Amino acid sequence: MLLSGALMTMLLATAATALGFVIGTLCAVGRNSSYRAASAICAVYVETIRNTPFLVQIFLIFFGLSTLGFTLGAVTVAILALTINVGAYTGEIMRAGFNSVHSGQWEAAECLGLSRLQTYWHVVLFPAVERVYPSLTSQFILLMLASSITSQISVPELTGNANFIQGVSFRPLETYLVIGVIYFALSVVMRQAFNGIGMLIFPRRRRLGTAL
Repeated sequence: MLLSGALMTMLLATAATALGFVIGTLCAVGRNSSYRAASAICAVYVETIRNTPFLVQIFLIFFGLSTLGFTLGAVTVAILALTINVGAYTGEIMRAGFNSVHSGQWEAAECLGLSRLQTYWHVVLFPAVERVYPSLTSQFILLMLASSITSQISVPELTGNANFIQGVSFRPLETYLVIGVIYFALSVVMRQAFNGIGMLIFPRRRRLGTAL
């Protein structure tokens, strides 16, 4: 059960990381947009998520959708809630990355006649991600650890399965010590995986010998 729970934890983390990065990047673009409505909507989303507990967010999504007549599985709701949560934090990280890109690169893109979207995609995105890659890595590892909260809506991830095991074995100390070690191991694995990805896609960091 612990192995199954660990695999579910990694599934939740992987799905939410990928989707959250996309949402966060779009949110960062929106917040830097000259369109006030888009900027305001993104700002409200970011500030709302960053200033409310994740437990409250997942309960609102889980019970709120049920109240409105939308029946979704616990795993689907967990991925949705994790994605919405990490998307807000990723948005602020990516916005800092975009703002750190030298103004000369923006001006060069304008001189070439690139649209705003083309500038983000072809000129700004890659160096921005490289600059904030360590922060993104830390945020996604924190996301994996935060997935333990999804046990509150009966998702069979690591903490949820541990709760069941200690409930039938009456050995909470041993159970939670074991999953503490497993979470630590998963964090190390994720960090090494992100380090490998960083070394692969960022040539400058590869030359320096560090991706994080």
